[in-house]
Amino acid sequence: MGTVKPAAETLALDGRPLTPAAIEAVAHGARRVAIAPAAMERVAAGRACIERILASGRTVYGVNTGFGKLADVHIPPESLAQLQVNLVRSHACGLGEPLAEPESRAMLLLRANVLAKGLSGVRPELVELLTAMLNAGVTPVIPEKGSVGASGDLAPLAHLALVVIGEGEALLHPTDLDLSVGTPVDKGERLPGGEALQRAGLAPLALKAKEGLALLNGTQAMTAVGALAVERARRLVRLADLAGAMSLEALKGTPTAFDARIHQARPHAGQVAAAAHLMRLMAGSEIRESHRVHDARVQDAYCLRCMPQVHGAVRDVLEHVAGVLEIESGSATDNPLVLPEPSSKTPDGGAVLEGGNFHGAPLAYALDYAAIALTDLASIMERRIDRLLNPDVNEGLPPFLSPGAGLQSGYMVAQIAAAALINECQVLSAPASTGNIPTSGGKEDHVSMGMTAAVKLRRIVENAERILAMELMCAAQGLEYRLPLRPGVEVGRAYEAVRAVVPHLGEDRQLSRDIEALTAALQRGALKAWAGE
Repeated sequence: MGTVKPAAETLALDGRPLTPAAIEAVAHGARRVAIAPAAMERVAAGRACIERILASGRTVYGVNTGFGKLADVHIPPESLAQLQVNLVRSHACGLGEPLAEPESRAMLLLRANVLAKGLSGVRPELVELLTAMLNAGVTPVIPEKGSVGASGDLAPLAHLALVVIGEGEALLHPTDLDLSVGTPVDKGERLPGGEALQRAGLAPLALKAKEGLALLNGTQAMTAVGALAVERARRLVRLADLAGAMSLEALKGTPTAFDARIHQARPHAGQVAAAAHLMRLMAGSEIRESHRVHDARVQDAYCLRCMPQVHGAVRDVLEHVAGVLEIESGSATDNPLVLPEPSSKTPDGGAVLEGGNFHGAPLAYALDYAAIALTDLASIMERRIDRLLNPDVNEGLPPFLSPGAGLQSGYMVAQIAAAALINECQVLSAPASTGNIPTSGGKEDHVSMGMTAAVKLRRIVENAERILAMELMCAAQGLEYRLPLRPGVEVGRAYEAVRAVVPHLGEDRQLSRDIEALTAALQRGALKAWAGE
């Protein structure tokens, strides 16, 4: 039976919002989950409402009707269970490569949490199975393409639901689950969904009225992918401060532009935090002291001088987007919503309200916003890489940081690779949310494309992590040409951490190996001491 490592604290799900950090912890196997008792009572009350509706014979969308364009088709009681199975099977139309395993686990977590609000009309057994799958290391295989983010992430969530009913495919971890942050490879054994459940000691569920729809209606795919990408991006932007500080030291720049008085005059929270972080990183710098008096330069180039303004603005964007994701993680996104309390109009079963909470517009806009900000962050990092390498502006450092420039090319092509990644980010930063293609026979005539926004944001973050690794490598090399003078204490410690992964570049070698090795180390937390504040 697959198990997740015991954790110091179990995350109790009750339908309230979850932070991206909490989502990431469960996604990577660091925390177990359970449903809070009060939440289970609400779920049971919501299911009782559905049962009363069925007993009354009242026609309610999604309970005893078809779906979308077929909402006017009444389904007889004896076919309601088959209706739910048909819905799941027909909507399992995902395409392309599977989501990373942590992303699929985040989807399970988010769907369980939303159902725990008690507004979906499902049985407690369904919520219990989703949490049991998380704790047992059973992860649905979910293709990343196929959602337009309108009636929710229908195709991705249908692949999740297939495993719930014992179909589809799943990954099973026969040993303790440990998906370290940044681990891109699925480590589990890929099995038919029913077999994965059976080997984990779990049984599939036979869906009843409303339950298939409740599994499919929601924004949990875009929320899952977006939350994990944003959490990586929040670490990335803090490490960009570190890389920028290292670059500034190697280029004999001045930290005057980071003086707190400048930023109090324009007190955006991210800008103030970034400036303070940069000053802390360079405290105690011998390099700075060596040229403080005789430095004829008045100002550094923007990629150095304006780090607080650019890095800080990215911080603010990511905090805003994280807030949107947090709200969504505790939001009921079904249609219809089930309010168990009977009313004068519906004494037999409570209110069942049809609406559009499944529409992904709030997320699509936010994720597109993050994509723009991360692309610009990657761009300013690339400019610093060029400045370190270009002998016309690199303050006396060897051309391309090579001790044998001419015979050797040094880091010349690293900047070319960074430029290629930047161009890809620029293409990916074009908004997905402005695209609309009506679906479902025109019934769903305005869609969000939120899943597209989430997936392309993840790709931008991956590219930016590689560019960050390149800047750190180049900055570390540059610092070595300033010896015996030492950089700031924290910059010096970070230099040692970089050198533990990537050695000094003397003679030319294959740089892609160094870049990928340092990128992977960063994703695993090699510089985690500088990734938080």
